[in-house]
Amino acid sequence: MKNINSAIISFLLALLVGCGGGGGSTTPPADNNAPPVGGIGRTGKALGPISTFGSIVVNGVHYDTSSANFTINGAPGSQDDLRVGQVVTVSGSIDDNGVDGDADEVEFDDDVTGPIESIDPIAGQLVVLGQTVLISPETSFDDSISPASIDGLAVDDVIEISGLVDASGRIAATRVESKAGETELEVRGIVSSLDTTGLRFDINGLTVDYNTATLENFSDGITDGDLVEAKGTSFGAGGELIATRVEREDGLTGIADGVHIEIQGFITRFQSAQDFDVTGLPVTTTPSTVYEGGVEGDLDLNVKVEVEGDVDASGVLVATKVDIRRAKAVRVTANVDSVSATTNSLVLLDITVSVDLLTRLEDKSSADVRPLTLANINAGDYVEIRGAEFPAGSGAILATILERDDADPDTILQGFVESVGDPSFTILGVTIETGDTPTVFRNANDGVISSTDFFDQLALEPNSLVKAKGTEISGSVISADEVEFELEF
Repeated sequence: MKNINSAIISFLLALLVGCGGGGGSTTPPADNNAPPVGGIGRTGKALGPISTFGSIVVNGVHYDTSSANFTINGAPGSQDDLRVGQVVTVSGSIDDNGVDGDADEVEFDDDVTGPIESIDPIAGQLVVLGQTVLISPETSFDDSISPASIDGLAVDDVIEISGLVDASGRIAATRVESKAGETELEVRGIVSSLDTTGLRFDINGLTVDYNTATLENFSDGITDGDLVEAKGTSFGAGGELIATRVEREDGLTGIADGVHIEIQGFITRFQSAQDFDVTGLPVTTTPSTVYEGGVEGDLDLNVKVEVEGDVDASGVLVATKVDIRRAKAVRVTANVDSVSATTNSLVLLDITVSVDLLTRLEDKSSADVRPLTLANINAGDYVEIRGAEFPAGSGAILATILERDDADPDTILQGFVESVGDPSFTILGVTIETGDTPTVFRNANDGVISSTDFFDQLALEPNSLVKAKGTEISGSVISADEVEFELEF
């Protein structure tokens, strides 16, 4: 087990995020296309999902990319090749204000590209080239995937996954791209079960045959524990990937003393709140460390966090801030009632929704505005919001994802039930009425149940996560065509 954990850590180090500043509640500039202002501060790196463009926003920092070089899957590219939700590494500098910076290098490398082998929509999981991929409300989908969810995918679809890797090597997808017609398959991961006679090795659930592959960056041949990227175009009789190229990749090494970095990822090793790894990087906290989104006692293995601080002489990140990223279970799809650029918010279903520099904005409507900013959103636009109630108990939402789409009659609200009065219940102050039109009731396994069974379960579990779809009757009332219990991922 020790060797397996070490291998995982070596892999995750290659995905490390670096520099500065962000934060979950930073107010974005009024014009996301405006160049950053302020004096140049410290240099470093940042890795995380792209929130929006103009030039590029990663981990709450707005980077000017006018002088940046772009590398896309190992080849020269441009910013136009990138999409929100893709995990990128930004090398450059961050201003002293902590929200602006200048990028010198922006790199994107997918985690896996290949055909879907299996799908479990109930668990929110799929397998691609032997890699387990987790789908959650924080997953952005390419607009060619319809519906824009796991339900829009099918076995044998060729897709590209970008995301964050947890302690067991699972990929928590932040973006799913359709790659229909793509013939080159790709996977990144740790070598295990190496067979130097048969010239094979495993990456999680995938066997790679490298008999005819070109090997790159190997000084003494492939060894167990190496982080590699394997590419090929075909499978063998046993389902193994016939590799045409295998490249050894270096994990993050030699972080200089005093470098200011920011890590968004999973806790991949946990000894105590003063001794844990995030994305493989050792982290320690002090009595002055500030916690957001939770408390010190919430830290544990596979908890998603964003950690900010400076690296000491021993290569340990001394955290000044730890932001605990909880699951985002709230979803609203409806017409916008009003927009306030001054407060960075909008209203739909009488619910106030705030956006910040961590909110991913994407236009999936026929207007196809890129980059999409709050200034492009108008009353009457049809949007989808995914996020969390914030502050807790406020009835307001802090958006993780905001997507505009073409008009649709369906209104969708997913959240935790606040009160019940058969045949209706409320979520975030919105009344969900059932029975006025034929309403379909479903359990968490998508099975049809009776109205009685549905409300009996609500009586036993009054704070259940429920999704309602129907017609908006007024600002705070939905006549439901379908209601369904949901699992919180």
